[in-house]
Amino acid sequence: MDNSRSFALMVATAVGERLDLPVTVVASLAEAREALAETDRYFLVLTGLVLADAEPGAILDFFAAAGVPTVVVSGNYDQATREEILARPVVDCVLKNTPGNIDYLVWLAQRLDRNRRIGALVVDDSPSARKLAASLLRMYGFRVVEAGTGEEALRAIAADTSVRLLISDYELPGIDGLELIRRLRATHARDRLSIIGISGSGSPSLLAQFLKHGANDFLHKPYSREEFFCRVSQNVDNLDLIGTLQDLATRDFLTGLPNRRHFFDRGMQMFEAERCGLAAGMIDIDHFKHINDSYGHDAGDVAIKAVADRVARHARVQDLPSRFGGEEFAVLVPGLSGDAARAHFERLRADVEAMAIPLGDGRSIRLTISIGVCTTGGDLSAMLAEADRRLYLAKAGGRNRVEPRAGVLTAVA
Repeated sequence: MDNSRSFALMVATAVGERLDLPVTVVASLAEAREALAETDRYFLVLTGLVLADAEPGAILDFFAAAGVPTVVVSGNYDQATREEILARPVVDCVLKNTPGNIDYLVWLAQRLDRNRRIGALVVDDSPSARKLAASLLRMYGFRVVEAGTGEEALRAIAADTSVRLLISDYELPGIDGLELIRRLRATHARDRLSIIGISGSGSPSLLAQFLKHGANDFLHKPYSREEFFCRVSQNVDNLDLIGTLQDLATRDFLTGLPNRRHFFDRGMQMFEAERCGLAAGMIDIDHFKHINDSYGHDAGDVAIKAVADRVARHARVQDLPSRFGGEEFAVLVPGLSGDAARAHFERLRADVEAMAIPLGDGRSIRLTISIGVCTTGGDLSAMLAEADRRLYLAKAGGRNRVEPRAGVLTAVA
């Protein structure tokens, strides 16, 4: 919401195009009131303070009452005005004429959008201090859990796997903040849980103790809202960055499935845990060269992605699907053997055969897959080699089939 339509449209275009988020542009508080009354889908407001139908205080009061996180974007204000704005429940204040302001607003929108899928835990035996930190995190979009002791915190972490951010005071009844962090780091690595220690103690060594026990960051009480937001955002951004790097290292760029390297790393662990109940399937797209020759290599990529999507959808939570290379996929399926394993892959084969894959130019293609299945072997490599041999038999037997077929599932010698 802004009185400058050109600036508002510039921000809306940047957020919409870069983040693929729907944006509504309004020029008055009356229009904002109508928009909020129509739907509850808004998670962020970017607003100016100069409007024809409302004073700055009324604007901020309205959005505070609506419970929508708000960022003030203004052309000019002094330090006193800035402090007055930040005394209200707003996420941040941004000057229009600062370099990179559009980029910063896009980052803010992205950060608050992602925060909605992140759980945060605040641990503090002071109800007022805990309420302050929790209220700030909720304003930034996090789903917040609170705990008054270290023992409560450990139970909360165990019960809620969405918690990726922990803010813990040092002085806690029972186990203190340092011991809490030490115990958590035994089960939660830095790429899984970001921890910020806080304390009102003046001890110069406390910061170092927190960091040595496994904290990512530290805040001294009392902290400003801006410092709190910057520290929290920086730590959660680091989690996102680590996750992106891990995905680049472990996922196939075209399909998003685990890549061959990750398949073997994770597959070895699954083999050791599921020796007596693990099936391996090797999957290959039939006549793939014909698809490339007839429709072009772009169509070949579309076909690979379509099959990968079906493989991913067909996989259960405990399964390990992967793109093994080219038009070939490998899947490990724990807990199934014999005819149950064959039937599992048969359903995938039939699902792929039923697809009509659109090419985006009005044409579509149909394809089939062949699958070789193995349920026993001395090690993972032996299982995959046997599954690959059976894939060859499926190809030689006419394609579009699972080998071994129903009733002839045999063990590896």
